[in-house]
Amino acid sequence: MPALEKTQIQLGYIPLLDCIALLWAKHRGYFEELGLDVTLVKEASWASLRDRLAFGVLDAAHCLSGILPAASIGTDQIGIPFQTPLVLSVNRAYISLSQKLCFALDVQAEDTPKDVAEKVTHAIQQGQNIQLAHVFANSIHHYCLREWLALANPELAHSMKLRILPPPYMVEALKSQVIDGFCVGEPWNTQGEILGISQIVASSEDVIPAIADKVLAVTQDWAKANPNTLKAMTQAIEKAQAEIKVMSDFNQIWELLHAYDVIQFECSDSVHVQKFHKIQQIIRNFIEDSASPKVADFAWLIQQMQKWSKVQVNDAELKQLSQQCIIQL
Repeated sequence: MPALEKTQIQLGYIPLLDCIALLWAKHRGYFEELGLDVTLVKEASWASLRDRLAFGVLDAAHCLSGILPAASIGTDQIGIPFQTPLVLSVNRAYISLSQKLCFALDVQAEDTPKDVAEKVTHAIQQGQNIQLAHVFANSIHHYCLREWLALANPELAHSMKLRILPPPYMVEALKSQVIDGFCVGEPWNTQGEILGISQIVASSEDVIPAIADKVLAVTQDWAKANPNTLKAMTQAIEKAQAEIKVMSDFNQIWELLHAYDVIQFECSDSVHVQKFHKIQQIIRNFIEDSASPKVADFAWLIQQMQKWSKVQVNDAELKQLSQQCIIQL
């Protein structure tokens, strides 16, 4: 194997289920097998993770896919381009509303995502103050929330002001009645339901295409300076992904998620059993086919920026900017 340019690696993550391949690769010694000494660094928000990655505090990170094209376009006001060799999850977010709001709007279990969106937008039009949140301006969660609202009222979907909160703060904000609903990745939707605070009303799979959600990201300059290190890091995570996908006994995975405060509630094969097995299925299926990033995914993200944030990009730029987000190892 070619010599590694760098062996001491700071690898950032946000506590969400789809950081599990990073945690598992570290736990199983897959990074060490390839000569890497990886320190996992928990970040407080996507904004802090992006900034610390851009300015070299982090070497690599579990990152929102939308951060990459935003950096390529320059809408993040930093102007440092990012690239990815590997997808960590595809479109596994949910929209949750407070149980109080669901009761007030008479949301039923058989309601479709469009049915619930119609009830929410009607209430807003009648003057009810409903506060909805997502995790970051350039994220599938933001676009999913707007596309969901647009199922019922496209004009309101464009005009409504949405809040931005880090994933781990969503449930607490709902409990404190700072917000009335959110779009976020797991396990925070499940935690809200287990605590009796929220109710899942839609899956992102019902609203938007199967777009890459989280990716392994590095800066373009870091990728150029450390190609062998990046390849080794990617191989270690891919090995973890492959092992998790076919795993039958999830006890060690569960212990790891608790140890890293990703899961903060009791859930097992005897308590909240259905949710326990649902979470296992989500983890197994973060990547259904290939973990290689797709140009089409980043093109879709840029098109969403054009649609909802009025970003100006022509067709030639769209293709070029999308391709720039991907690095082939």
